[in-house]
Amino acid sequence: LVAGVECYPKFLPWCLECNITEREEGDVFYADLVVGYKIIKERFGSKVTLEHPHHIHVEYISGPMKYLSNHWKFSREDDGSCTIDFFVEFGFKSKLLQGLMGTFYHEIVQRMVTAFETRAKELYGANGLEQEVKSFDAR
Repeated sequence: LVAGVECYPKFLPWCLECNITEREEGDVFYADLVVGYKIIKERFGSKVTLEHPHHIHVEYISGPMKYLSNHWKFSREDDGSCTIDFFVEFGFKSKLLQGLMGTFYHEIVQRMVTAFETRAKELYGANGLEQEVKSFDAR
């Protein structure tokens, strides 16, 4: 679900477009993502490294940000559930975008988490889908 970035526009709020631009040998690919809200529309590129089955790391390549780094870690629990640890750190070049993001940050995060949860239930069913966001750290 998380590694299928080309499907993000189907369910993720504000994600207008996502294209895989290059694949390297192994589990590394490059993706361009277009996000937008009202009059703001931005494109950024990233390098995604999949370390199956427990880790996904995303490195920022280009776009409107000063920096962006995020990773997902998945841990299988004894009861069969999966705990997800998501970390993101970012900063925008534009003071306007940084200010907007700061103002609406918690709402944006909540809507995105809900979108992933809803998509997981659609794809995998609600039975046995016990996922918890263990921690979220953003600066």
